[in-house]
Amino acid sequence: MSQSRFNTVFLTQRLPLLRTLQRMVGNPSTAEDLLQETYLRVTRALGERPIEHLEPFVFQTARNLALDHLRARRVQARTLVDDVPDEVLHNVAAPTSSSEEAAHAEQLLKHLSVSLDQLTPRQQRIFILSRLHGASYLEIAEQLKVSASTVQKELKLIMAICVGVAERLR
Repeated sequence: MSQSRFNTVFLTQRLPLLRTLQRMVGNPSTAEDLLQETYLRVTRALGERPIEHLEPFVFQTARNLALDHLRARRVQARTLVDDVPDEVLHNVAAPTSSSEEAAHAEQLLKHLSVSLDQLTPRQQRIFILSRLHGASYLEIAEQLKVSASTVQKELKLIMAICVGVAERLR
C-alpha cells in the first residue's frame, strides 16, 4: 500500500474519523490532535510493513489513540486524595496559606518523607508506581510479580502510615 493511496483514504475518511474522535474524547481540539497523530502513526506503520485493509486500520489506530488519551486523562485525575480521609485532606495547607500553615505543611512533608524512607523497597516501588505513575493494582502486580491483593494491602498500609503521620502533626 503506497503513501499516496493512504493519503487518499485519509482525506476521504477525515471527517467521519474526526467525528468519531470528537464523540470519544469530547473535545474538538483534542480530536484534531489525535487525528494528526493517527496520520503519523499510520504513515510510520506503512513504512514498516504492508497493510492490507487500510481503512479499518486507520480507524482502529485512531480509536486506540483516543482510548490511550482517555486512559491517561483518567490516570491524571487519580490522585493521592482517593485514599485520604476528608478531615486529613482539609488540613493540608492551601497555596495561599499563612506562613504558620506553610511551616506546618513543610514539617508534614518532612515527616512523610522520613516515614516513606522507612518502607521496604517493594513498598516504595508500589507507592511510586501507584501514586506518581498512576499504575493500577494489576499493572503493579504484574510488574512486581505479586498478586493484585498484595499490592492493595501494601498500599492500604502505606496510606495508613501517611495518614498517621498527618494526624500526629495536628
